Amino acid sequence: MIDRIAELSIRHRFLLVFFTLFIIGGGIYAYQHLTIDALPDITPVMVEIFTEAHGLAAEEVERHITYPIEVSMNGLPGVTVIRSQSKFGISWVTVYFKDGTDLYQARQLVFERLQRAEGEIPPGYGRPQLGPLTTGLGQIFSYIVEGEGYDLMELRIVQDWIVKYILRTVPGVTDVLGYGGLVKQYHIEVDHDRLLKYQLTLDQLINAVSQNNLNVGGSYIERGDEEYIVRGIGRIQRLEDIGNIIITSRRGVPIYVKDIGEVQVGPAIRRGLVSRNGQGEVVTGIVLKLIYQNTSEVIERVKEKIKEINDILPQGVSIRPYYDQSVLVAKCVGTVKNALLIGILLVIAVIVPLLGNLRSAFVVLLCLPICALLTFILMNTVNMSANLMSLGGLAIAIGLLVDPATVMMENIYRHLSSNSPLSKERSGIIKEAAKEVGRPITFAVFILIVVFLPLFTLQGTERKLFTPMAMTISFAIFGSLLFALFLVPALASFFFQSKPKRGESPLFTWLKRLYSSLLRKAINNRKTTIAIAMVALALSLAIIPFLGSEFTPTLDEEYLFIRVTMAPSTSLREAADICHRIEKTLLTFPETENVISRIGMAEVGVCPEAVNNAELFVQIKPPRQWSSAKTRDELMEKMEDKLHQLPGILVAFSQPLQARQEELLQGIKAQVAIKLFGDNLSLLVEKGAEIERVVSKVPGVQDLVVEQLTGQPHLEVEVDRQAIARYGINTSEVMDVVRAAVGGTVVGQVFEGHQRFDIFLRFLPEFRRDPASISNILISSPDGQRIPLSRLAAIRQVIGPREINRENNLRRITVQCNVRGRDIGSWVREAQRKVKNEVKLPPGYFITWGGEFENQQRAMRRLALIIPLSVILIFILLATTFRSLRYAIIIIFAVPFAFIGGIFALFLSGQYLSVPASIGFIVLFGTAVLDGVVMVSHINRVRGRSSNLQEAVLQGAMTKLRPVIMTTLTTMLGVTPLLFSLGTGAELQRPLATVVVGGAVTATLLTLFMLPTLYSLLERKRG
Repeated sequence: MIDRIAELSIRHRFLLVFFTLFIIGGGIYAYQHLTIDALPDITPVMVEIFTEAHGLAAEEVERHITYPIEVSMNGLPGVTVIRSQSKFGISWVTVYFKDGTDLYQARQLVFERLQRAEGEIPPGYGRPQLGPLTTGLGQIFSYIVEGEGYDLMELRIVQDWIVKYILRTVPGVTDVLGYGGLVKQYHIEVDHDRLLKYQLTLDQLINAVSQNNLNVGGSYIERGDEEYIVRGIGRIQRLEDIGNIIITSRRGVPIYVKDIGEVQVGPAIRRGLVSRNGQGEVVTGIVLKLIYQNTSEVIERVKEKIKEINDILPQGVSIRPYYDQSVLVAKCVGTVKNALLIGILLVIAVIVPLLGNLRSAFVVLLCLPICALLTFILMNTVNMSANLMSLGGLAIAIGLLVDPATVMMENIYRHLSSNSPLSKERSGIIKEAAKEVGRPITFAVFILIVVFLPLFTLQGTERKLFTPMAMTISFAIFGSLLFALFLVPALASFFFQSKPKRGESPLFTWLKRLYSSLLRKAINNRKTTIAIAMVALALSLAIIPFLGSEFTPTLDEEYLFIRVTMAPSTSLREAADICHRIEKTLLTFPETENVISRIGMAEVGVCPEAVNNAELFVQIKPPRQWSSAKTRDELMEKMEDKLHQLPGILVAFSQPLQARQEELLQGIKAQVAIKLFGDNLSLLVEKGAEIERVVSKVPGVQDLVVEQLTGQPHLEVEVDRQAIARYGINTSEVMDVVRAAVGGTVVGQVFEGHQRFDIFLRFLPEFRRDPASISNILISSPDGQRIPLSRLAAIRQVIGPREINRENNLRRITVQCNVRGRDIGSWVREAQRKVKNEVKLPPGYFITWGGEFENQQRAMRRLALIIPLSVILIFILLATTFRSLRYAIIIIFAVPFAFIGGIFALFLSGQYLSVPASIGFIVLFGTAVLDGVVMVSHINRVRGRSSNLQEAVLQGAMTKLRPVIMTTLTTMLGVTPLLFSLGTGAELQRPLATVVVGGAVTATLLTLFMLPTLYSLLERKRG
């Protein structure tokens, strides 16, 4: 069949040309419609469930909301992990599903189970709702709403009722969250003394407001020939309406709401705020992208809409972006595009002089754009986005793409320029030359694709991150095979109408003489040659334990994300003061351009944080403008040292996307997570502190933080059942005071056009500001007595849980950290050993290690299992190709020697053994096998015409010197731009490029010297 292809390609060459033009047009169209992203979205299939529980402490949230929701989710098909956080006023449950589960189906399943859970949540404790339909990379755009002369409440109204509503109409936007400022409410602040004076209860007041704030429909009436719609209008329309609501009347004298308290406009209770550059608070918005949408296109539509919004905002109000993910997308894609372009130019610079003929070089180089365009078509077909990894795969494949075409064209050109043609007709020469190398090329390319199969078997995060790279490499290489088999013979028949003159440059002539001399010595000293190779291999293998390991290098996002943890008892006002000082400290660094602090919790839809937690977005200037640091790590270390001078805070450095992905994958915002599971919170805190003390002594640890489960001051009001029984008072009456009078409650809404604002009721501050005030609140008994709350309940101050975290129905505490100055793998192994030896756990308690380390270990275990299986499959393919186990053994046995240069390159460059580096070794494996198949095939062909083994080996190897050098140089130079690139995203590709460039040297020596030597040795023993 393969031999038949050469005949068909020449016979139907015009049809092939037209088909090629069709692919070019389709590829250009596909490229223009590709989804563009910075990285593959590694967000797991998950559904978030948020429940606001106004005023409830963490233990009550866990008991009454989180636990029922968790239990209801157990048993759902495809669920892998259930994680939850219970904090003051909020429950956050995340249900993770197996990869491949349809997200919409998962949300439907969760929604159905929530109906069951809602029945177990007490009335008034909040209603669960699903999180936004977005991903871990979904926070694509953030902005500030600012305006001179406007206060924070006015700006928040603009954000919530103008900007937010309009941006929600942008295609691809799933939600817009408001953060910071003051949310407008209508307040009824009750005077406790006047409530008692008029002998009223809170229930009477609440019912009065509710019953005097409604509109109704009265159907319609007919009047003559006309129909009148009947409307009953009784809704509150202005502040005065609230004060004039009648509660009751005494002796014909009405008692109004304004008689028992103050009615005014005020801010809602805040659990978060945003500040900027140490200058005070601001109002911000966060745009969330709908899942599966093109990030760059959505952001462009958002920017266009913001221009329109700015034209209709109140005088002096404007929107100013401070985080734009499209900048990162453009830089990541731009880095790969530049590498692609430079790689193509370098490949051209090699192909043209080494082939020695412009027409041959032109035919070979046509492979690059055609294969790239075919790859874009296939990417569009499988809905793959163009991102750093998928386009990086194409950049890596640049050198590999021309290999099949180079071997094919070189053989055709050699035969056409030979003095003894294989056939009298030009087309016959091309057919025979194509048949000669067609089968080895086909099997070599299929083997090369098989080499990348292990990447398709990865799991979890690494699968989502590296499968796009493997797919684009496979698409491109498969396209290069089709180009070599079909188009190269057809194009050769067009371009070579006469016999070409074969000429060689003086440099290549010298190379051939040198190679002939060295190869003859290598074959004559087989044992010495093999011994040298074995020593080099042994040295490289001995280096591996000293390389260190990591999952992937960290992508430089050009933003820093700093997580600040303060004392559990810190108030929102104190947290704002602390962040104000932090912002000013960070702005002392000349590298800092902008600092935004987000404290506490925003609207439901993003991670709920307590007010003692802050997240700082630090925008960094371009590296060329840096003066106090040379690298990002050095800058972070200097910033960390300076921030540590501020008392009472813990800081952890990361980057926005990195932190968000770590949080979604492991429930943390750090590289390493040590999770301790158990039931007793006090014991978890005690053992967590022990783990922290042990790992703090392991060199390389940075940003070490233990989850703060306790330390939150509580004011507990526990009902004395005997006391309330004596006075005939129900528990609910006491709890109403705690819930409504102290905490406050929403009793209705006021509509202002399409805007709506809550009516919020609670006691005046002087009746609830401290434990003494609360204990003096009087409660009416059925017989008219006024009893102080202190006589009906025990009021005490205690230290209680700040938050309760759970995973798979078990409570847990996490010790998290980052690692700098050494590889994560060795750090974790040392930390695991010390924790095991020094921390003794009671029965029922256990530790798991997660984070980036877990991903790296899982990927390496998978590769360690799959790669040997792939080698066996490749061995079978080689044996099938040559119909001999001996030749298959020669190639497989020689391949490990190609890794020598890659290992030394990693060691000398100070890089770690990571998943990208492992992919580099896979590329080397494929290149070595490809060259080995071509070399051994040709030596076998020469042996068929020669009885002298050594001369046949020498002649066969000399003939393939040109294609071997060309394939090696093109592979090496194709990834060289990734090695030296300083652009955003180059960090992820550099280990791979380092391995390929370093290994290409030893791979060339392997093919040119080891293979002929092993061939000669085994064949001599055979015969």
